[in-house]
Amino acid sequence: MADLNINLAGISSPNPFWLASAPPTNSAYQVMRAFEAGWGGVVWKTLTDDPVTNVTSRYGGIHYGGRRIMGFNNIELITDRPLDVNLKEIAETKKKFPHHALVVSLMVEHDQEKWHEIVKKAEAAGADGLELNFGCPHGMAERGMGSAVGQHPDLIKQQIEWVKEVAETPVIVKLTPNITDIRFAARAAKDGGADAVSMINTINSLMGVDIHSWLPIPHVDGKGTHGGYCGPAVKPIALNMVAECARDPKVNLPISGIGGIASWQDAVEFILMGAAGVQVCTAAMHHGFRIVEDMIDGLNYYLDEKGISSVMDLVGKAVHTYTDWGNLNLNYKIVARINEDNCINCNKCYIACEDTSHQSIDLLKDYKTGKETVVVREDDCVGCNLCSIVCPVEGAIDMVEVNINQPSQTWFERQQVLNKSSNQDN
Repeated sequence: MADLNINLAGISSPNPFWLASAPPTNSAYQVMRAFEAGWGGVVWKTLTDDPVTNVTSRYGGIHYGGRRIMGFNNIELITDRPLDVNLKEIAETKKKFPHHALVVSLMVEHDQEKWHEIVKKAEAAGADGLELNFGCPHGMAERGMGSAVGQHPDLIKQQIEWVKEVAETPVIVKLTPNITDIRFAARAAKDGGADAVSMINTINSLMGVDIHSWLPIPHVDGKGTHGGYCGPAVKPIALNMVAECARDPKVNLPISGIGGIASWQDAVEFILMGAAGVQVCTAAMHHGFRIVEDMIDGLNYYLDEKGISSVMDLVGKAVHTYTDWGNLNLNYKIVARINEDNCINCNKCYIACEDTSHQSIDLLKDYKTGKETVVVREDDCVGCNLCSIVCPVEGAIDMVEVNINQPSQTWFERQQVLNKSSNQDN
């Protein structure tokens, strides 16, 4: 069995699977159940010094193609439980589970003394680390906290500096995706002295409108508001932001990956793209805490199959493959090839290519048998992958590399050749 222990900026955990700061980590009862189920760590639901009041209803879900909760929306705020109760339960939980990672999420208004006070209280309760919530997009942002801070690099830097003046444990900064370029927020976190970043927090969203009542989903007594979007549908957005920060030399911080992680395969993708560990929320709310068993077993099997002895050896192994568009090889070419043995003649590839892509698939009919066959004209195929994506049968269409001996040339290299030629002509 591979070693699943991780170390994220000095915070040790028996495996890379943590529960994110959210409803599943709102009490000692829940966190202890999570640890018993096998979760390596948790980020306790965000604490503040001023009690909040949550509303009902709070959640909305997007269901697609027969799958429940492809996307999830919430308008819930941070913990509405008293600070002293949370601190007492944190101490009890850490005492009972000393070898699990217990990070405490914090959020207070823009005030140095308030940050100092809540940091000291959280660490005194036994927190292994702190996660500063600079990402909450609703409710708290209207009060000058959450994403209202995370969208301003100068505020990120200043509040981290205040925290670091008194913090004795590692400080993780949770970043908002509701920003033009998350790298600037991550760089500000680095400049402020953060020990790590976590990303992404939820995305601003309106889940839907009931077309019969004309009310937003969810609604509270006839009115709705923007909320935080998460779940499997946000994974590509989160993975991109993790990768962008992982390859940015001006960030150069450990990353805790968050966003649509629902399986061990998802976790591996985030780890390959630079995350030293992952945080899960929606999948646990959908399926319960025991999903971590499959995550642990799957990751163990994967590492053993790859001959990798420690999950930490996997961190960032794919980052070098993620680059700017201008660095891609313009001479690389793939084409679609149809496996007639697997083809069910649904013609979806032909329809998709003919109507919306590059008209490089022909539909041929044998008038003796009446059978239709789809045939790719490889000289016209641009290798866009659309046909293989819409195909309902695994293995019916392969994307095959051709022109293998063609020398590589990027857009930047081509521009240099064109500029050189233009200068010579002049």
